[in-house]
Amino acid sequence: MCEANFYPPKLVEGDCAVIGLGTLVNAATVVVGGALGSLVIPRVPDHVRKSTMQALGLGTMLIGLQMAWETQEMLLVLISLAVGTILGELARIDDRLQGLASKLERWPWTQRGGFAKSFVQTTLLFCVGAMAITGSLQDGLQGDPSILYAKAVLDGVGAVMFGSVMGPGVMLAAIPVLLYQGAITLGASWISMILTEPMIREIGATGGLLVLGLGFNLIGAAEVKVANMLPALVIVAALVGMGL
Repeated sequence: MCEANFYPPKLVEGDCAVIGLGTLVNAATVVVGGALGSLVIPRVPDHVRKSTMQALGLGTMLIGLQMAWETQEMLLVLISLAVGTILGELARIDDRLQGLASKLERWPWTQRGGFAKSFVQTTLLFCVGAMAITGSLQDGLQGDPSILYAKAVLDGVGAVMFGSVMGPGVMLAAIPVLLYQGAITLGASWISMILTEPMIREIGATGGLLVLGLGFNLIGAAEVKVANMLPALVIVAALVGMGL
């Protein structure tokens, strides 16, 4: 039986689950949920869709606040967010993601409006949380995908809701989920020697502020370029790791 704690790192042995299964299940639930929401559930009237989007935005903001509340290094989070945003703006991360997603809009089945936005925003929502990191590490080190299974349920439900109002772009978010979590799972032994629990906690808290920004976008209160803030996740981990 696999142990729940993944520190310190240890090799996976015999009776543990197949490594990477949690990420595969997570990606599959995003595809299925997005398909149900965008292709199976009838399209709702525009005014209902707008109100539903605002409701989802408020829920997303609550999730972000809960994540951010876990921080014990608020100053480092704020510094990381500021510096990371500057770097992201200079690198034009958001523009590049939007450009990539816009190319996908040329496919016939993606002609429903807002494909690029739904792809980018749901990708960020499904990837920036601490569960993606901790779950992937536990899966890679212990062969225990239980955290990722829980995340898969949450992401699947979210994909249904977002797909019903944002269209099929939600399904494509499964690809970044598969690549991101899969990379962490496969490199878990190496990554666990670098990331400490405080670092993961502050990455999650910083990610919570990014999720909060997504919430503002969804309710239409602002147009926050959340993707340009992604470098903050790396910076906060580095600052916490240096003991600042």
